[in-house]
Amino acid sequence: MRASRNPVVYPRETIGAGLDENEALLRQLFAHCYDIVYQRVELSEACTMLMVYVDGLIDKNVFQSPLFQSWVLEKAHSGAKQAVDYPTVKEHFSVVRPIRGESSLREITESILQAHLAVFVQGENEALLLDSSGWEHRAVDEPASEMAIRGPRESFTETLQVNTSLIRRRIQTPQLKLKPIKLGTMTKTNVVIAYVEGQVRPELLELVMRRLDGVRTEAVLETGYIEEFIEDQSFSPFPQTINTERPDIVAANLMEGKIAILTDGAPQVLILPITFWTAFQAAEDYYERFMYATLVRWTRYILFVVSLYLPSLYVAVTTFHPQLLPTNFLPNITSAREGVPFPGVIEALLMEFLFEGLREAGVRLPKAVGSAVSIVGALVIGEAAVKAGIVSAPMVIIVSITGIASFAIPRYNMSIPFRILRFPLLIVSGALGLYGIAVGTLVILVHMARLESFGVPYLSPIAPFRPDQIKDVLIRAPRVKLNSFKAILRGKPLRR
Repeated sequence: MRASRNPVVYPRETIGAGLDENEALLRQLFAHCYDIVYQRVELSEACTMLMVYVDGLIDKNVFQSPLFQSWVLEKAHSGAKQAVDYPTVKEHFSVVRPIRGESSLREITESILQAHLAVFVQGENEALLLDSSGWEHRAVDEPASEMAIRGPRESFTETLQVNTSLIRRRIQTPQLKLKPIKLGTMTKTNVVIAYVEGQVRPELLELVMRRLDGVRTEAVLETGYIEEFIEDQSFSPFPQTINTERPDIVAANLMEGKIAILTDGAPQVLILPITFWTAFQAAEDYYERFMYATLVRWTRYILFVVSLYLPSLYVAVTTFHPQLLPTNFLPNITSAREGVPFPGVIEALLMEFLFEGLREAGVRLPKAVGSAVSIVGALVIGEAAVKAGIVSAPMVIIVSITGIASFAIPRYNMSIPFRILRFPLLIVSGALGLYGIAVGTLVILVHMARLESFGVPYLSPIAPFRPDQIKDVLIRAPRVKLNSFKAILRGKPLRR
């Protein structure tokens, strides 16, 4: 693992038996750290303890517990004469919180930074570590990016324990395994790999664990850090994992034999492996009746084609193949483009770039003005550009329809590659017409056919074709036909 630029230098491997000595070691390590608290309590004439913790990370209720109040504080302030030794301290603290003894200075230091209360007792070369995490965190709220009319209204938070409990509440079986690991040489981020034993393929789990073991980085602050390290092809525009903030989606995918990766501090959870068709599946598809879900899913497919190809088709037809337009419609297009100084491809690229800029500005601005800027800005700028003769009215309509269609894809990270590929398709359509679109489409299909997500073909079960597994791809079959979970992950040995 690559060492950090400024590795921590520990003065010694283990702590000593004196409180002054141990406090000096910790103050040396935590120099200029104002949030580290050192608190001494004299339990008896022969027993003094030192408590060290990070202010803001531990639960202050530990000090307000009846046992702590009645035993520690009373002895400290009443001048109790009875003998108090290390076993007595350990016994009483074990009732307050789960504890463990540790003598390694490195382990004690890292535990303090991970919201543990470290208790040192005079004359003992071992510290007691109490897991007392209790920092402020956001409450479980409604999903912000995956809204649904029907279904649960819960979303993940930035607290790992809360997120795992939301999954455990939905899958109440000991087969649900939550395996913890730490990633990042400096951040020491807690990461949990969730899977259902008996549903997940052992070779898939082994592959994921091997890739996680190979993560070499100083910091892991969000699931995106992990995603780029473990995906099959980093230079592909298509994501090989999906992220979600809905516990019901994670639970459903776990029971299908997939793996979820939860990261402390991130409200999004990675799910893998995935296929291309995952982009068009929303949680609401499985809460509504199958006929409506199938109709909506096909609507998404059509809008996906519109968002990817409509600007390119317009440029190709108006520039190279005007004979394909109806005779009575061609004069309208021609008259609308009179006075426009740019060719169709430059006009389309300009409007697409402007639309993407407005969309990005709407996301970054405060909510109170973000939507107004993106909508009003598009209307005002589009109308002004048409009146100024910079772009034609049909191009404004084409770009607007394309933008609306791109929002129909439920998965945000799966809509990004289509937004990216729209620009090269525009360029080849402006240079070669429909032939350029055909060549560009062929290149995309070849790339997707070669792409894999953790050994699973990206276009499965269409390519390779598996007719018994398409009942939840092109359509959403009735619930009685979906009595068994998807078999995409179990139909064929994983290709390495």
